[in-house]
Amino acid sequence: MTSEVGPEDYLAKHQVLVYLEDAVYQLVDFKRDYPTVEPAQFLQEYFTTLKNSDHTLYREYQFVRTTPYNRASFIRSFWKCFRQIGKSGDLLNVREYHSLICLVCPDFPLELIQKTARIIFLEDAMDSLTSFADFLYALQLQLYYEEFLQRCFDIYDMLMKTVKSPRGTVYIPSASQSAALNPSSSQNSALTMLEGVESRQFVDAILQDMQNANFKYPPTVALLEVQKKAPRSTFYGFVVSLARSELLNKSIGVLPPRTDVYHDIVGTPRKPQTVTKRALLTRSVPSPD
Repeated sequence: MTSEVGPEDYLAKHQVLVYLEDAVYQLVDFKRDYPTVEPAQFLQEYFTTLKNSDHTLYREYQFVRTTPYNRASFIRSFWKCFRQIGKSGDLLNVREYHSLICLVCPDFPLELIQKTARIIFLEDAMDSLTSFADFLYALQLQLYYEEFLQRCFDIYDMLMKTVKSPRGTVYIPSASQSAALNPSSSQNSALTMLEGVESRQFVDAILQDMQNANFKYPPTVALLEVQKKAPRSTFYGFVVSLARSELLNKSIGVLPPRTDVYHDIVGTPRKPQTVTKRALLTRSVPSPD
C-alpha cells in the first residue's frame, strides 16, 4: 500500500516554494520600476514562462542551478538559442562557448565550462576546438549532474588509493568530506590515472553511495550500460561514456538524440515570455524556437 504524500513533502519534492518565493521577489523588484503592473498578469506570465521552460533565460547562475528543472530548462534553452552554430559546422573553443553562454546567463562561471571541456578533451584545453554537439551533451552532464560527478570522482580517488595499497579497505567519503575535495587538486600521477579501476567495482561503489544521496543521479540502467563497455575504466573514460549515453539523455528529457541535435524543432516558433527586468533589455541573442 502506497503511503500518501503530505503537503510539506509534496512542496519540497517539487521545489514549489522556490518558485513561489522567486515569483514574489521578481514581482516586487519589477514593481519598483513599473508601479502600474498588474500582479495577477505578472504572475500568470511568470508561471507560463516556467511551464514553457524559458524561465532561466537571462537569470543569474545561482537561480539556474537551484533546481534540477532549472538546470534542464537552461540546457534546452541554450540548445534552442545556438544550435544553428553547430548546424553551420563551426567549431569553437572553451572561451568562445563561455561567451555564448554568458549571453543568456551573464555570470555563468568559466570554471564549469572548463570542467565540461575536460569531459571532451580529458584535460584542460582552452584553445582546442570542438563541435557544438560534443560541447552540448558534455555540458548537459556537467551541469545537470554536477554533484553526482564530484561524488564519482571522490569514490574513484579512494578506489585508486586502494589499488596502490591492496591491503587497505575501500572507503567511500562522506558528503561533508566530499565538499572539501576537488578533481583539479588531485596529485595522482598520470600513469596511475590511466590505469583505472575495475568498472564493476567502481559502479557498485557508486550504486551503494546513491542509496543515501540527496542529489540527482543518472538511472541505474545507464550506469550499468557504461560498466559493461570495458572491464576497467578511468574516471574520465567513465564520464565520457555517460555524456554519450542515450539512456542518460532520455532520462533528463530535454535534448533530442545526438543524431537529431541539428534538426529544426517541430512546432510553431515562439519567443520566451520572460518577465524579469533583464529580459526587457535588448540582447543580441537568437530567439529560441
